[in-house]
Amino acid sequence: MPVAALDSETHAHGPSKAHAKPEPALKLNFMSHGTLESLDLEFARRFFEEFLGMDVVQTSPISLLIRLGGNNTIAVVKAKKKEPMSLLNHNGLDVETQEEVDAAYRTVMEQKDVWKLTKISKPILQHGTYSFYFWDADQNCWEILSNPKGGYSWLFELGDLEGKGHQDRNFKRPGVKTQP
Repeated sequence: MPVAALDSETHAHGPSKAHAKPEPALKLNFMSHGTLESLDLEFARRFFEEFLGMDVVQTSPISLLIRLGGNNTIAVVKAKKKEPMSLLNHNGLDVETQEEVDAAYRTVMEQKDVWKLTKISKPILQHGTYSFYFWDADQNCWEILSNPKGGYSWLFELGDLEGKGHQDRNFKRPGVKTQP
C-alpha cells in the first residue's frame, strides 16, 4: 500500500494530534550511527557481508563500519567481553512482504549453525508488523520485519498517534496481511 494511502480514515487510532516542536537546545544535523560490540571482528565482518549482505569497511584494527540501504551506519567495535543485547535494543532489517520475512526465516534456520545464531523466534504478527528475532554470534539482537522502502519513515510521517497507536490490532500498515 502506498504511503499516500495511509490516512486517518485507514487507521483505528483516528487522526494524529498536531505537535508543536520546541526549539532544540542543540543544533544537530544528522543521526549518523549507532554502535555494536563484537568479540571477533573477522567473523563479524563475514557475517555482515556474506549473510546479511551489508556494506562493510574496516575503519581501524578494532572497528568496522556497516550499513545497508542508506547513509546511516553502525560502528562495530571489538570488545574483550560483552553482555547479550536485550530484545528492546534490537536492530531492524527490512523486507517488503510477509513472504520475504518467511523466506528470511527459512534461511536463518538453514544457516544458524554456520553463523552461530541463537534464540530464533518464529515469524508472527507482533507490535504491528510481521517479524522474527534472532541473536548473532556476538549476542547482538536482530529483527527481520516487513516494512516498505524507507523503513518506519511512513509511520513517522503519520505524526503522534492516539489510543494504542501502531500497537492497535486494527492498525493498517503496508506489507502486513491480517491473520484469519
